[in-house]
Amino acid sequence: MLVDTRRRKLIRWIWTLVLGLLLGGLFTRLCEAFLPVSPARDFLTTSVAAEFGPFSIDLVAVALDLGPLVLTINVLTLAGITIVWMGVRSWI
Repeated sequence: MLVDTRRRKLIRWIWTLVLGLLLGGLFTRLCEAFLPVSPARDFLTTSVAAEFGPFSIDLVAVALDLGPLVLTINVLTLAGITIVWMGVRSWI
């Protein structure tokens, strides 16, 4: 059986991004908790946020409300994505 390599690459890329964002979020929380107030902490934890939503679907039988979805990026989330990406490249 042949495996669709484009689909596998896309799924791997999405998982890498999701795990990297989670790891970067963990780094950000740890940095906020343990680093003293300093310019370095401000640099590492200053973020840019993109917000989408709210998104509503109202059908006759079912109503669905999603949102807002917020994506927050800072230096530590980029570091988390890079670490996961390097791990995936060396492992797979």
